[in-house]
Amino acid sequence: MKSEAYLFAGVALFFLLTDTAYIWFAREPAGIAALSVSFGMASVIAFFCMINYRRKGVRPEDRPDSDIRERTGTLDFFPPYSGYPVVTALGAAVIAVGIVYGVWIILIGFGLLWPGVFGMVFQFGDRESR
Repeated sequence: MKSEAYLFAGVALFFLLTDTAYIWFAREPAGIAALSVSFGMASVIAFFCMINYRRKGVRPEDRPDSDIRERTGTLDFFPPYSGYPVVTALGAAVIAVGIVYGVWIILIGFGLLWPGVFGMVFQFGDRESR
């Protein structure tokens, strides 16, 4: 995180210098506001990265002698098959067509969308969590 903190601190410094020059030469409020907000956002990210580096230390990806497996862990459960995403996509497509052609088609789209979403959420609901 240290290199990311330095990177975003450099970006924040760039926006600060650009904002200062823009205030001096242009005096246009929208540009000044945009550059000031950009400086603030880059500063917040640099601060966050530096605090994380101080709390957690060096990450495995920062060391040249680290292995890939040092950062891995259990990913999650991925279903082997399911027809519900297709039903959900079809429902969303019918809703999009209904926006163009009429409300009655939107109702048909919601009739397809809700079972698809419900099925995706609860298809593997009986599976034990880890």
